[in-house]
Amino acid sequence: MKRPTEYPTPTLVLGALAVFIVLFLLVAASTSSASFGAYNGAWDGTSKLRDVATGVGADPEIGHDTAAYSRVSPNDTVAFVLSPEGNYSETDRTRIRRFVQRGGTLLVAGDYGPGPNRLLSALGTDARLDGRPIRDDRRNFRSPALPVAGNVSNHSLVANVSALTLNHGTAVTPNNATVLVRTSGFAYFDANRNEKLDKSESISSKPVATVERFGDGRVIVVGDSSAMINTMLDRPGNQAFVRAVIGDNRTVLLDYSHTSRLPPLALAVLLLRESSVLQLLVGGGGLVLVFIWGQQPESVRRPLSSVRSRFAGGTRDWRDDASGEPADRSEDRTTSRPDSIPAEMSEAAMVAYVRDRHPDWESERIRRVVAAHRDERSE
Repeated sequence: MKRPTEYPTPTLVLGALAVFIVLFLLVAASTSSASFGAYNGAWDGTSKLRDVATGVGADPEIGHDTAAYSRVSPNDTVAFVLSPEGNYSETDRTRIRRFVQRGGTLLVAGDYGPGPNRLLSALGTDARLDGRPIRDDRRNFRSPALPVAGNVSNHSLVANVSALTLNHGTAVTPNNATVLVRTSGFAYFDANRNEKLDKSESISSKPVATVERFGDGRVIVVGDSSAMINTMLDRPGNQAFVRAVIGDNRTVLLDYSHTSRLPPLALAVLLLRESSVLQLLVGGGGLVLVFIWGQQPESVRRPLSSVRSRFAGGTRDWRDDASGEPADRSEDRTTSRPDSIPAEMSEAAMVAYVRDRHPDWESERIRRVVAAHRDERSE
């Protein structure tokens, strides 16, 4: 087997490039750069949300479709829907509505887009998102666009929450829902989005999180989905709020059925885990491949097995003598294979031939090579 230094430089460069490409494709297939993505570890992802769930003893589950609501136990599950997009089909609405009515907790968070209100309207809840940006020039985290809502109600759900920090969020119109958190009295709607308080805009406390009963469950509405992204979970009150919402629930369902797409590898794993048919097909396919490999002629299996063994470092040296003692494995094997010796030579000619090609070899080694060649040809 060749040592690494014996391979030509172009071969080494090509091999390194191939390894790099494979690793790059694996990483790309298992991660995501989409905002709010569960597999996005950047500032705008929600990979930390899964960590928070694990930290409180809950099991985070990724839902790529609303069928996930039918696979969990509603009484000990809280579902997070962050900035949903598009319309929900009747089947989707039925699954989510049944989940909440049977005791599940559903958190819907959004800001300016119509998606969250479409979902809330489809479910028939009371709270809605206002859609206008909130700013607070007095109570904020480094910017008026990041208001710190510190007016927390005495509701048991937020008993251990001191504030909720928004990131370009909006207000929640509660209607008949219960307000959990409000901004300070210095907040205002930046209706024209010029990032300043105009004469036509007034300051007042704005509700930014609500809760309402829905069947045996409850629906929580938050006026900012980005309050739960990676960079915002470290802001005042946000991680405590998430922990409070999770509470004693054993499962945290992260619903991505109508949001950012999952990376291909993660989606493939989820589909395989959820489908017994796919598991059967993959397992059966593996058995078929093993069977086909077993039916291949020796002329096909032997070269490939040799290559595989070389990479694994487990090839038995062909120069082993009749006693079964292996020859020196550190010696070069690629230039001394017995099939390189012409078959029509006599034994003396073979010895001369090998000695001419390898003048540095000892006589005993040459004898073993010729003997091995002779035995192999006779077989």
